[in-house]
This record gives sequence, structure tokens and C-alpha cells, in this order.
Amino acid sequence: MSNYITQEGLTKLKDQLVETKTKLKEVSVKIKEARELGDLSENAEYHQAKTEQSFLMGREQEIEQKIKNAQIIEKHNGSVIQVGSTVEIEDDGEKMTYEIVGSDEADPLSGRISVDSPIGASLIGHKKGDKVEVKTPAGKSTCKILNIK
Repeated sequence: MSNYITQEGLTKLKDQLVETKTKLKEVSVKIKEARELGDLSENAEYHQAKTEQSFLMGREQEIEQKIKNAQIIEKHNGSVIQVGSTVEIEDDGEKMTYEIVGSDEADPLSGRISVDSPIGASLIGHKKGDKVEVKTPAGKSTCKILNIK
């Protein structure tokens, strides 16, 4: 499964991976120190460190998988909406601008919507001037594509 992501987003993921690996090393030291204290059955620090280690190992695998499946998207100025496009639409008289991004970089409050969201998925493949029906949990609406950048 592809993970659509910008170059900036990929850099952030790689930074998160380095940070996660650093924390894993720190937790390993905590576990070693806790073991040296003796009886582990009643050692809360040991159990907390093991729980943290398990979480971080899962996070590390998740990030590595996202990096492995990363498909870099570029900003598009084309006439057809695709991942990386910035789209200006009109919906019920209200103009909105969205950048279509991969799910990891989606931030609707900043105008970045996921290609997997109802609006993002509905817009893909359409052109300026098209009217697009969008099915959302709130119901159906029709928007007009005003511009593609």
C-alpha cells in the first residue's frame, strides 16, 4: 500500500524514526538498570520501562513501514486534480482551498485534506469547471471546482 507523502513529510518521518530509536536506547538502559536492582516482580520502574519499550518498538516498525512505502508527491499545476494538487472549490456559495495530501500529512484546519477523505477522494481525477458530488457523514453536497494549482 502506497503512503503518499511530500518530501518534507518524509524528512519528518525520518526524524521521528531517529528520535524513536534514540528513546529505545534510553529505555534499554533503564531496563538494564532496573534488572540490576534485583526482584523484578515488584519493580514498577522495570514494568513501566518494558511497556514503554514495547510501544516504541511498535512505533519504530510503523514509521519504517511508512518510509518503505513512501511515494513522494510533488505539487502539481496540471489540469486534472491529483495528490499534490491545490484546489479551489465552491460549496453552497462558500469558497474553500484545499491541498490534496496523503493521510499522514492531512490537517484540515490548515487546508490540507487527505486523498482518502470523502472530499479528497471525490475531487481526484476532475478538472476545473467540473461539478463534483461529495458524500460525507453529514450527507451529500455538490461542489464546483473553480481552480487547480
